[in-house]
Amino acid sequence: MFERFRSAPNAKAVTGAIYNGFWRLCKQNKLLIKWSGPAPMVSSFIDTLANLSQARGHIFIEGFRMLIVQISDLHISSPNTDTYGHAPMADKLQQCVDHINQFSPKPDVVLVSGDICDSGALDQTTRAAEILNQLTIPYYVIAGNHDLRQTMFETFGGEHCPARDDQFLQYVIDGFDVRMIGLDSVIPGKSGGEMCDDRVQWLDEQLALEPEKPTVLFLHHPPFKFSVPETDEDGFLGSDAFGDVVEKYSNIKRVMCGHIHLLTHASWRGTIVSTAPSMGMQLDLDLSMTKPSGFVLTDPAYLVHHWTTQKNLITHTITVRDYDGPFPFAAI
Repeated sequence: MFERFRSAPNAKAVTGAIYNGFWRLCKQNKLLIKWSGPAPMVSSFIDTLANLSQARGHIFIEGFRMLIVQISDLHISSPNTDTYGHAPMADKLQQCVDHINQFSPKPDVVLVSGDICDSGALDQTTRAAEILNQLTIPYYVIAGNHDLRQTMFETFGGEHCPARDDQFLQYVIDGFDVRMIGLDSVIPGKSGGEMCDDRVQWLDEQLALEPEKPTVLFLHHPPFKFSVPETDEDGFLGSDAFGDVVEKYSNIKRVMCGHIHLLTHASWRGTIVSTAPSMGMQLDLDLSMTKPSGFVLTDPAYLVHHWTTQKNLITHTITVRDYDGPFPFAAI
């Protein structure tokens, strides 16, 4: 398309108008643009448009270097059923996927941090995949305690779960400004998590390959106690050894988890551990831990982890619902 446009008789004039309009629009919207190539002549601007049609090209919006969406604890039930008889989780996931697809600027990747389904059944992971496959950006999944590795790999293996280990579903995602490492914290048949010696060694080896590259880890279970039964009673085996490896690498910008169905952030071993909210089943918080664990139905929500050009990782919570507004911060 761009070659035909370049050869058109009025290409220079039209390109000049597009170029001027582009920069005028950026100025009006207070978008700061960096140009990493030579001076922005008309011919190079055409090249940039061509590059942008396939990749990010030579220009980018200052402050939007990379956007990582995290969703967690989908708990998709079998078709024609609600999770635990109360939660229409497939509908809530659909709402989230539709919202993410319309998010602007467009995110780079979606990370799904476990509990894709509710009981590990193949019809549940298949139902989840049918909705997740509607995402218009790449997505990757790791297993939670409600998932079965075999059905996860059958459904998502390769493109969305590129694990090469015969035993654990863990892998590295390269090719972005931030390196992402998916970890398998599952103990089959148990609610709690684990990072055994083999998994810790594998992580250490992967981190050693790129010790300076900004990196995030994503796994299902938080590796320490959060004063809720899902961590304090379920437990996490191998937390100390896992933490020792994390502490070795200052380039780990975040450890992203799920499992507890709550949005939290905590400092740990020289980095930050964040837990994502569930897609609509929020834990009924009881810090005294005297009541049976339960959930309340909420609007679906997800996290946007924003890696800026200042090399800060900023996390925003997005709740999917209709709001009144927005209204200006100004008196009428």
